[in-house]
Amino acid sequence: MSRSATIATTESRFSHRLETLQELARDVLAHAGKQGASACEVDVSDGFGQSVTVRCAEIETIEYNRDKSLAVTVYLGQRKGHASTSDFSTNALRETVDAALNIARFTAADPCAGLPDAELLAVDTRHLPDLDLYHPWLLSVEAAVDLARRCEQAAFAVSPKISNSEGATLSIQEGQFVSANSLGFMGGYPTSRHYLACSVIAGKDQNMQRDDWYSTARDPLAIGSPESIGEHAARRALSRLGARKIKTCRVPVLFEAPLASSLIGNFVHAASGGSLYRKTSFLVDSLGKRVFSKRVQISERPHLQRGLASSYFDSDGVLTHDREVLVDGRLQGYFLSAYSARKLGMQTTGNAGGCHNLIVHPGKRDLQGLLKKMRRGLLVTELLGHGVNYVTGDYSRGAAGFWVDKGEIAHPVEGITIAGNLRDMFRNVAAVGNDVLVRGSKQVGSILIEQMRVAGD
Repeated sequence: MSRSATIATTESRFSHRLETLQELARDVLAHAGKQGASACEVDVSDGFGQSVTVRCAEIETIEYNRDKSLAVTVYLGQRKGHASTSDFSTNALRETVDAALNIARFTAADPCAGLPDAELLAVDTRHLPDLDLYHPWLLSVEAAVDLARRCEQAAFAVSPKISNSEGATLSIQEGQFVSANSLGFMGGYPTSRHYLACSVIAGKDQNMQRDDWYSTARDPLAIGSPESIGEHAARRALSRLGARKIKTCRVPVLFEAPLASSLIGNFVHAASGGSLYRKTSFLVDSLGKRVFSKRVQISERPHLQRGLASSYFDSDGVLTHDREVLVDGRLQGYFLSAYSARKLGMQTTGNAGGCHNLIVHPGKRDLQGLLKKMRRGLLVTELLGHGVNYVTGDYSRGAAGFWVDKGEIAHPVEGITIAGNLRDMFRNVAAVGNDVLVRGSKQVGSILIEQMRVAGD
């Protein structure tokens, strides 16, 4: 990406200045107080996006969106009401507050409802490092189309066997927000997230396979060249030609890095407050216990520069902080909001709204090294369906990938199902790769599970 594609100013990018959003938040808090609310929290956002899709060198879609919203939550003691609007006029804001108050009046009291403890709020973040989350991308529609075309053309150029395309898409998303509450907390800042993807089809007639590749980053300079993304998508599609089923067996299973993050996502869901206080998780009462292999260490680092899940505070306004989630496979902390923490008789971990840059510590092996360690088994590169039971931990997903023999890829595989139990899978992690792929809130390399059931012919 060319440096000329970036700009340094924010003034012309958003419909409102950040100071304006702050004033709106103050007005809402003041009106809620005058109307009798015992506590109030407000979130104001303003953003826009631009997306172009090219298919077979022709422009398929050009989309542009500009959005704004204000959401308010009020409390009457321990009764809660919520309302939102996209109208920033004074009358609309007052009507939104009044609507939230009317809802609260008819809501049953919840002893766990309310704002976080004041001492936990991120009222002063000046001592924290600059997160560097906003990198605007000043890109004309013509330039965006050109980048998408270059991406797709690079895919077609890999081989004549690339027979069709599902398109290449370039997306720019920029936004800013302000969060505030009646305990004196107010915070917010602009953010950006850009994306370039390509999906192509290899083969013809009855022997066709599709695959894709994409890159996303705060800074467009970190996305990589469009040619490299297109070429990678093409090679992945070509490698799947001739895929077939295998016989049912129990073998080691290696989750490729893009899919390994879903396993960590399964863990986060099971270790989150909502699942725990409802007792719908197999990790209930697991704090301090070994839930993963000793090989697995997971840290949370909310203040990484340009991190895709970096934040000074969570959705409650609670200050985020570095912590160790797993040490030698032992669970050191759940993922709790102020509300779920109260339900469990614990303290919030600053995870209202989700986790913040989970780092699964990498091992010494890359993907090839993990294949050699596995010797014989299944490399999974695609998962289908949503067969996860968080109450029991039972796991069953449709899958595709590659059969591995003697540490080398033998042939592509499709039409199979992999099954196990998350409790056993986590405890039987044999290795974590150093092929870390950063696409979201979880940073993890490929994960090798000692054994799973693979259902085929």
